[in-house]
Amino acid sequence: MKNFRVEAIILSIGLLLLGVFIERGFSEFAGRDRSVNVKGLAEMEVPADKVTWPLVYKSLGNDLNALYEEIKRSNRTITEFLKEKGLTDKEININAPVIVDMKAERYGNNQDSPYRYNVTTVITVTSNKVDLLRGLITEQGELLKRGIAITTGDYQYNIQYEYTGLNTIKPQMIEEATKNARQAAEKFAKDSESTLGKIRHANQGQFSISDRDPNTPHIKKVRVVTTIDYSLEDLSLIHI
Repeated sequence: MKNFRVEAIILSIGLLLLGVFIERGFSEFAGRDRSVNVKGLAEMEVPADKVTWPLVYKSLGNDLNALYEEIKRSNRTITEFLKEKGLTDKEININAPVIVDMKAERYGNNQDSPYRYNVTTVITVTSNKVDLLRGLITEQGELLKRGIAITTGDYQYNIQYEYTGLNTIKPQMIEEATKNARQAAEKFAKDSESTLGKIRHANQGQFSISDRDPNTPHIKKVRVVTTIDYSLEDLSLIHI
């Protein structure tokens, strides 16, 4: 009988300890499975380092040969103007003219026009001299004195500013975005009485480049959002 009591006591103690270990195991498992998902934002304003400027002008007439000679003279005048201002031949591209025969337009309102041909010519300037071109764009009125009217307002021929140096600032921006994400994760861990663990998963996200605002297209805003999963450890389990 005495041996039975001893065995019962030992069994009870064993079951108690087993229950403690099981509870602790479940708690540790649950603690290891906790995580926090955070996003880190990095933004930077940069000046455009490339500009494409289409200079568009129209020519009207009835004689294609005469129009051809007129377009040659106009192209030469515009090219000379641009080179006088500091551009090179490599930065200037003369596109083939687009000719519309207005008398052949069956559904247009051009049948009463005194001119048969409407010719659109585009000279495209592509350069890294952004400041120079910005100045030239405001001075293009000088071409009027030389007999050429540059047309504006056609969305097909908008001035385009670009930023091509993304690779040079990527590491810095990723570092900043990751730092901001970690700060958010640390605040969450503190508020939840946890300590921040290792990175479980990270997604760099896509870089985007846009105009800072409609009035300053030559200044770009670069943006990236990094998403990171951190593991969380319960402080109460760490001190067990």
